[in-house]
Amino acid sequence: MRVEIIPCLQDNYSYLIIDESNKIASVVDPSEAKPIINFIEKENIDLKYILNTHHHFDHIGGNKDLKKKYNSVVIGYKDDASRIPGIDILLKNNQIWKADNFEAKIMHIPGHTTGHISFHFFKEKLIFTGDTLFSLGCGKIFEGTYQDMFDSLNQIKKLPQDTKIYCGHEYTLQNSKFCIKHDPENLNLKNKIVEIKKKLENNIPTIPSTIKDENECNIFLRAKDVESFTKLRDLKDNF
Repeated sequence: MRVEIIPCLQDNYSYLIIDESNKIASVVDPSEAKPIINFIEKENIDLKYILNTHHHFDHIGGNKDLKKKYNSVVIGYKDDASRIPGIDILLKNNQIWKADNFEAKIMHIPGHTTGHISFHFFKEKLIFTGDTLFSLGCGKIFEGTYQDMFDSLNQIKKLPQDTKIYCGHEYTLQNSKFCIKHDPENLNLKNKIVEIKKKLENNIPTIPSTIKDENECNIFLRAKDVESFTKLRDLKDNF
């Protein structure tokens, strides 16, 4: 499987997971249809599946147009059926979704929203975390609780260390400023910031990160308990 990063809107990323053996693809969180269409037309790929991590418009904005154009199947969490446009397949927590050569474990990771899920392609060691886990950050808590988000992050951080993380936004540099302020002696973080700046200077996405990198550098994953996590999340909201 090949993952193509498709920049959308201002700072969103959508992802095409391409099975090169038969030129079919799944798209994760299509913010808008046009950049997805441009890529798949150029590459002559069949867009069969639309995978949504949550219902926010900047993650589902392209659903209807892509489904109409390609007759794609829309897939999302069962409790968000009324909030995801065009949904066809309703997923449950811990379910294995399998179609063609695509296979992912569904992880319910609430906090940002109550119906947020991630798609863990465990064979390829890839996870699409939407707006729950960012590189060097985590999502704002809109619908869930601090405990929800803390527990969701703890689920993700226990995955194999070489798992690649594909998140919903290019927030890494801004997130790094908060992390280094509260973890100023972290050498791994200092080295990662150098890498981040080099990538951005060359117009290269800072994504994917890895579970190892995030465990070493992400201040939110390093929080020992929900109280310290809560304090950090509140500080970040006003950073």
